Amino acid sequence: MFKKSSNDNQLIYSSSASIEGSRSGEIIIQCPAKINLDLKVTSKRPDGFHNITSIMQTISLYDFLSLKAEPAEKFEINLSGTSDEIPYNEKNLVYKAILLFIEKLNLSLYRIDVYIEKNIPVSAGLAGGSTNAAGILKGLNVLLNNPLSDKVLHELCAKLGSDLNFCLKGGRQLTTGRGEILEELPFEEFEVSLIKPLNLGISAKEAYTKFSKKLSEGKSGRENFKNDLEWAVIDDYKELQKIKNLYPDSMMSGSGSSYFLINGEFGAMEGYVVKNGLKAVPDGVKVI
Repeated sequence: MFKKSSNDNQLIYSSSASIEGSRSGEIIIQCPAKINLDLKVTSKRPDGFHNITSIMQTISLYDFLSLKAEPAEKFEINLSGTSDEIPYNEKNLVYKAILLFIEKLNLSLYRIDVYIEKNIPVSAGLAGGSTNAAGILKGLNVLLNNPLSDKVLHELCAKLGSDLNFCLKGGRQLTTGRGEILEELPFEEFEVSLIKPLNLGISAKEAYTKFSKKLSEGKSGRENFKNDLEWAVIDDYKELQKIKNLYPDSMMSGSGSSYFLINGEFGAMEGYVVKNGLKAVPDGVKVI
């Protein structure tokens, strides 16, 4: 059963265009988390972002979006969900993705309801926000009978963030640029385990800022890490050091604060959430 939002955030929008023959009812979008099997920062960009080279892989940890869209007297976006760690307003990347989609098609008045079942940890380097935003673009397109091509969907993804293009496609990809340029790699099956400190989230901005600072100070040890951002932040957090000391083969995903093991398991640790028994999957976001 779809749960209505108690959120009053609304946007009034007017247009003369419409989509004929759109699907009715509610659809469910499955949005996988990602891990970075490696991550090298190659340069700073003029736009303030960083160029990277990273092999990304989707895994079997999913958020689920319940989506309904129907004609209405005024344009509304109503977000709600299970997590108290994310906003359900215009600050949410899902909200921004809906606006971008609507503006691209110059749609007439619609009410859009989205309920987010959040299972991917927040601020964990697992692309939880990005996969939700890519998922809502995919879901809206399916709901409205695919008015946008995959190429255009990828263009919208690139406008919203660095990981959305990967989340839209999924599988195993070599990503470059900000992470939005994809080169498909052969899929390999393997098991994945995750661990994350309960009360520690690290933003991408923090991780990249610390990377630049360490680089400018000539700090050593970068060559010992497959993920440059792990090198950037690990000295500042005893929680991450504890994981690395107990599980030296583990690796931080993205900007953290989660770590993963390939074909291994984490033991229970007080103050940490552990998810064993996951696996690599060949898909990105999809309607189920």
